[in-house]
Amino acid sequence: MEELLHSSKEPFVAQRAVMSGLLQKAKNTEFGKAYGFDTIHNFKTFSKRIPLATYGDLKESIERMRSGESNVLWPGQIKWYAKSSGTTSGKSKYIPVSQDSINSCHFAGGRYELAIYLNHRPDSKLFEGLGLRLGGSTVLEQHGLSKSGDLSAILIQNIPTWAEFMSAPSPNTALMTEWEEKIEAILDEVIDQNITSFWGVSSWFLVLFNKVLERTGKNNLLEVWPNLELFAHGGVNFVPYENQFRQLMPGNQVTFMENYNASEGFFAIQDDPNHEGMLLLLDSGIYYEFIPMSDFHGTESNTISLEKVIIGMEYAIVITTNGGLWRYILGDTVKFLSTQPHRIKLSGRTAHYINAFGEE
Repeated sequence: MEELLHSSKEPFVAQRAVMSGLLQKAKNTEFGKAYGFDTIHNFKTFSKRIPLATYGDLKESIERMRSGESNVLWPGQIKWYAKSSGTTSGKSKYIPVSQDSINSCHFAGGRYELAIYLNHRPDSKLFEGLGLRLGGSTVLEQHGLSKSGDLSAILIQNIPTWAEFMSAPSPNTALMTEWEEKIEAILDEVIDQNITSFWGVSSWFLVLFNKVLERTGKNNLLEVWPNLELFAHGGVNFVPYENQFRQLMPGNQVTFMENYNASEGFFAIQDDPNHEGMLLLLDSGIYYEFIPMSDFHGTESNTISLEKVIIGMEYAIVITTNGGLWRYILGDTVKFLSTQPHRIKLSGRTAHYINAFGEE
């Protein structure tokens, strides 16, 4: 929690440190040597020397990495690749997920979310029960020495022992490949457990929750799990589902916390359950840049650093990650609701803008 507070109070210091750390770590990679990472020391040089990129620009390098090549975009050999569909092209994208990304970004984001919640609820009894986690497809494809599939399956394969003991279902059940069978197996495991929290994509949970009520004959989830207190959700727009979830978890006992994470990283967390907006995570191995949508020209755009963002303006997010994505146009647009600290809300996608430049 102290790290999170420090980065929120010193956001620009935190981001400069992230940029410097990423450049230092990757300076001896093929990409780092090509762009002279060892002589980049500020945002101006960083943004001028390294080109903006879409997935198509990095695809060839990523395919080489998937085939087992080392030190291409990131040091060493990356084993895991999160497979996601291209939003408009329909072609799959394989996002490199390094061990740095798993530990310092994805799992760190989860730890921060937990810390924020406990800070708001010092009387919490979360750890007296289990957290129910629900992921997507768990089929992992083997490609040479690498494996690819849904991010949730990759994270389950790497889950720390301490988290495994606090979670349900068991890894064997979570990694079942047939969805209907998996739902039934999860129910068998958790119906009689003391579930105190839910973690995952809200749309996936609806199927499970309706099955829970169907099997138990109860009216809502609090009748099944009376100690339930947290629903940490992300992955999709929550607004269309909110009323259904409020009916499933009535009253004020359960705190709803939104997060913004994707295959590429864990970006932001709702740090105040009573207010809209998510706190941007500034020290989790991701360096952020922003393109004002009023001046968006695909990979020919000019970016600004966090220091120059303005509340209420719409920006395309550009990320540099500890998984080897360099100045990558993520595809999401955001608006800042505040800058002390930096809170954002998702506002849309860049797809129709990018299409105009033939880049997705």
